[in-house]
Amino acid sequence: MDVRALRYAVTLAETLHFGRAAQAHFIAAQPFGRRIQALERELGTPLFARTSRRVALTPAGERFLPRARQALAGLDALVDEVDVRRDVPGVLRIGVLGFGLADLWPDVWDLVEARCPDLVVETVELTWADQYDAVRSGEVDLALVHDVGGADDLALDRVLTTGRVAVVPVRSEFAGADRLTGSDVAGHRLVSPVGASAGLAEWGEGGGGRGRVTVRSPAGVATAVATSGWLGLHAEPARRFFPHPGVRYVPMDGPPATVAVASRPGERRDAVAVVRAAARAVSGLDRNRIGA
Repeated sequence: MDVRALRYAVTLAETLHFGRAAQAHFIAAQPFGRRIQALERELGTPLFARTSRRVALTPAGERFLPRARQALAGLDALVDEVDVRRDVPGVLRIGVLGFGLADLWPDVWDLVEARCPDLVVETVELTWADQYDAVRSGEVDLALVHDVGGADDLALDRVLTTGRVAVVPVRSEFAGADRLTGSDVAGHRLVSPVGASAGLAEWGEGGGGRGRVTVRSPAGVATAVATSGWLGLHAEPARRFFPHPGVRYVPMDGPPATVAVASRPGERRDAVAVVRAAARAVSGLDRNRIGA
């Protein structure tokens, strides 16, 4: 759920005026209104009744807004628990595997930026093979990783769990399927993710045997499938983050994909603590979605 849109909705409920509410967030009225509309579509019901002369809460809005205020207060409180100066200096190097935190990242970054407005972030693209070692070696301060085990020596905040999808060639017999199982793809050749953890092979094995087509990063799975004609496995957000005209993404049974924020135990940098707290807070809000 879009945390910024929640804040917009709360302000609109307080002002009942799109222009004034948008000004309070230093945004133009049109994009402000689009965020409100997107939130209403996500919830499946209008929160505000609009006429040319007035804005009013709908019954659904009356029910929703108190819960939204409570959720935002809890979100801010979790991040505020981190004792950090607002002028945290320096550069934070964040390793990112694939799509990172996917749709959660904009809300996480909003919280981090509010607490550390002067922080400079550098991102480092990771592979399955180096996602943990980059943290261990200090190449990055923290990393957004695919949690496949083998990192008991690191601090892992598991913040996103998502379903698995099969990545199939667009002309494959499976391209039109609504859902696949391991037995459906048994005997078909699978692109193999390459990494240091045995858990990755278990997650990526699916129902078929291992093949000779390998891929080192989630970003390369779709291209490997399209060029080889083999099948691949991915996490659900890949549909949006790695679109490719040569493949289709089909929901598939099997273990989910878990994304974690990995850092070194005892890490003392304030900025790392803020990112971890923000990720946990946004993840908690996403898991406990507030409906209208």
